[in-house]
Amino acid sequence: MQKILPFAITTLLGSSAMAAELVVKVEIPKLDVAEYHKPYVALWIERPDQTMAANLQVWYDVKKNNNQGVKWLKDLRQWWRRTGRELTLPVDGVSAATRIVGEHTVNFSGNSAALEKLPAGEYNLIVEAAREGGGREVLKVPFQWGGKESPAVTAQGSNELGKVSVQVKK
Repeated sequence: MQKILPFAITTLLGSSAMAAELVVKVEIPKLDVAEYHKPYVALWIERPDQTMAANLQVWYDVKKNNNQGVKWLKDLRQWWRRTGRELTLPVDGVSAATRIVGEHTVNFSGNSAALEKLPAGEYNLIVEAAREGGGREVLKVPFQWGGKESPAVTAQGSNELGKVSVQVKK
């Protein structure tokens, strides 16, 4: 039986497979409107050149009959143009139900499908929200993915999104 040393495992798996996790917090603000609809939200990672690196999640009406919730995903315009129209939805581990007002925390481990092949480097977390009868908003939060823990980096939305933060934890 061959003995594999810890540093050899890291070399074999690559730097993205280190025991790191990406913690994303998204605040859905309470809006004072006559008819409120929960927003559709897409979370993805892009490289500094604005190319798609990984889909994290898309929140939409997954329980609508005959997958009808998918037809409104086009309102998430940036996400739809970059990757959404190429996907067959629902996507296991990516598709999720819409969220109510409040702060929502989503953890992605380094060995999740979205992050397992992500090399160390600089990236942007993109969060896009669109609401029926409402507006649309996109926030970009830069972060460093790699071998060390980092403090949370935040961005503040102005209407459809509240505070959004991303943190790399060990």
